[in-house]
Amino acid sequence: MQLLGEYDCKIDAKGRMRMPTGLISQLGATEGKAINLVINRGFEQCLMIYPENVWEKITGEINQLNLYNKKNRDFVRYFYRGAHKVTLDSADRVLVTKRLLEYAGIDKEIILSAYNDRIEMWAKDQYDQMLDDEPDDFSDLAEDVLGKINIGE
Repeated sequence: MQLLGEYDCKIDAKGRMRMPTGLISQLGATEGKAINLVINRGFEQCLMIYPENVWEKITGEINQLNLYNKKNRDFVRYFYRGAHKVTLDSADRVLVTKRLLEYAGIDKEIILSAYNDRIEMWAKDQYDQMLDDEPDDFSDLAEDVLGKINIGE
């Protein structure tokens, strides 16, 4: 699965967000088939939205960790904290818990940023700030991250 795009959305007073049509189609929506997702805390104070099959793959790997190791236990606790499954309703909305919205500093305006097999949900102002903090030379970052990988060969 390859999700792409950046979408401006809003959270209503009840904590519901309407999933953009462009993302719904990428998630493989078909008539009569429910779209199941998991919303969880992400890194850098955003929320992560995972398609259910991606969540199951990730958690399958996490569940292999040795819980007798304190760092592993801490990671597992933090990773699962606040995670909840959601299904798009008849109006293509999902309900985001108040605690997750508070964690991400989300009030009303949000940005969904889809990449690879997941979607980040950001408070609009925090997303804009993150983009403002973009490295001065993106090519240097690309070289550091991808310089040893032969892409396209």
